[in-house]
Amino acid sequence: MRHAMPAASVDAPHTATLDVQKSRFIGWCAAVDGIDDAQRLVALARRHHPEASHHCSAYIAGAPDDDQAIGFADDGEPGGTAGRPMYQVLAGSGLGRVVCVVIRYFGGTKLGTGGLARAYGQTVTALLADLPTREYIPRRRLSLGLNFADEQPARGWLAEHEGEIVEARYHAEGVTLAVDWPQDADADLAELDARLHGRLGLDPDEA
Repeated sequence: MRHAMPAASVDAPHTATLDVQKSRFIGWCAAVDGIDDAQRLVALARRHHPEASHHCSAYIAGAPDDDQAIGFADDGEPGGTAGRPMYQVLAGSGLGRVVCVVIRYFGGTKLGTGGLARAYGQTVTALLADLPTREYIPRRRLSLGLNFADEQPARGWLAEHEGEIVEARYHAEGVTLAVDWPQDADADLAELDARLHGRLGLDPDEA
C-alpha cells in the first residue's frame, strides 16, 4: 500500500519546539525503515541532549495500518502521559515509516498528567504541521536485458513509469538493469519492448 512518510532522515530530522510553563519540549521527526532506525533516533536525541529530563518517543515503523510495527515510551514521565499521546497523533496522521522523539527540559513547574499529555501531543502536532513528506511505494525487483544502444531509451521510459533503476551490470552482450517496480502496477513492458523493436529481455522468473 502506498502511503505518505517523512522526507526527513534520522541523521537530519525535522524539528519543532514548544514552551509550556517554563518546560521546553523539542520534537524530532524522521523516516524509518524499521524499528532499529526508530531506536537510533532516540539514541541520537540522548546524545545531543544529555541534560534533558526525558526523551520520549513514538513510532510506526511500517505502513500506517501495521499494528505490529508500533511502539511508544514515556522515559520516566508518568505512565500514559507522553508516548501514548504522541503515538495517537501519529496514528491519526496517515503517515507510515515515521518516528517522533520529544525531548523535555523540565522548567520547575509540574504540568500534571493532563498537561503533560497535551504538551507531548501538541509537540508532535507541531512537528507534523510543516513536515516535508514523500510517497512510499512498495516495490518488487525486475531484471531487464538490453543492448547498449537501448539503455538510454529504456531509462527514459522507466522514469516515466515509476521504475527505479537500482543497478546496471555491463557485459559483452549489453547491459542488465535491476529495476524496482511498483507492486501495485502490472509489469506490462510491451510498450517498452515495442519501443525497442522487440529487443527487450526479461528474466523468465519475472515475466
